[in-house]
Amino acid sequence: MANDQRLQNHLGSLLVGLQFGLILALAWLAWPAVLAGQVPLAAWGCLIFGMAVGLWAVSVNRLGNFNIRPAPRLGGALIEQGPYRWIRHPMYSAVILCGLACTLASASGLGWLLLAALAVVLTVKAGVEERWMLSAHPAYAAYSQRTRRFIPWLL
Repeated sequence: MANDQRLQNHLGSLLVGLQFGLILALAWLAWPAVLAGQVPLAAWGCLIFGMAVGLWAVSVNRLGNFNIRPAPRLGGALIEQGPYRWIRHPMYSAVILCGLACTLASASGLGWLLLAALAVVLTVKAGVEERWMLSAHPAYAAYSQRTRRFIPWLL
């Protein structure tokens, strides 16, 4: 059991490190456009929508219930209201939207590669989290059958 916990911590830390590294790289690419005041309207729209989804998710999830790592918190509750009513990972959706905003602002091929890498990391992280959520919350199986991962009714 202790080895499982260590594996969860190491894998979770690796995924979080990759996630934040990619977010920082995308922000770095977008920064010149921000400084020059040349951020496209679509980028602002993605940023605002991503931030709104993220804040909504945080507002319905009580403090101490969520974890930056994909491992569920001991004694944590399964949240099924707010954006969680339609998608299992609204915070990851918010991160992808904000990453898309940075990519649109940078207008860079490298930005698209970094965004794709971020989407892959978050998809892997979501899969790991879902396996562990099934162990922690028996109701998660039914919940995952009626919701999508990142985009309501689609994905």
